[in-house]
Amino acid sequence: MDFDYWLFQQINNLAGQWKVLDNLGIFFASYFQYAVGLALVIFLLLGKSHEEKIKNYWMVGLAFLAAAVARLGFTEILYQIFHRLRPFVLNNVHQLIDHGAANSFPSGHAAFFFALAMAVYLFNKKLGAWFFAGAFLISLARIYAGVHYPTDILGGALVGIFSGWLVVKIARRFIPTPESRGRKSAENDK
Repeated sequence: MDFDYWLFQQINNLAGQWKVLDNLGIFFASYFQYAVGLALVIFLLLGKSHEEKIKNYWMVGLAFLAAAVARLGFTEILYQIFHRLRPFVLNNVHQLIDHGAANSFPSGHAAFFFALAMAVYLFNKKLGAWFFAGAFLISLARIYAGVHYPTDILGGALVGIFSGWLVVKIARRFIPTPESRGRKSAENDK
């Protein structure tokens, strides 16, 4: 038995034993994503100064762009290369949420939310850490609910982190975001 399937079983076999844990698993696998997205959108309304509001607009816009690149770009390409069936197709699992039998690797949810988290982290480390925690909970719940293997999540997380880093790096290089202007001014002062 390979380690990926063994680890999947250790997590998924907890499902079906405690109703409270199952409800939490369903919530984080299916619904918590909306709270994460809403929390990010709320940052459009926050900011004490004009500069802080502009920074928040860039952060939110680039975070959603990075998530779209990860989910609609990179993962779709990888789905054409890797054809991996979901755990519930091949095995007897505790499946807590309905899901189609589409490709499992990499996890689109993990790619989306880790990309969001990475982009936010590159603007605000403390806030980014919270978004990484949210991405981790969503991803772990997808294993618990029986729709992804751990390596699906790991692959999606790596795609997401790379996408978030890439989008912010390109934006800072070619688009004059408030942070890139601040860095260029500091470099010119040296």
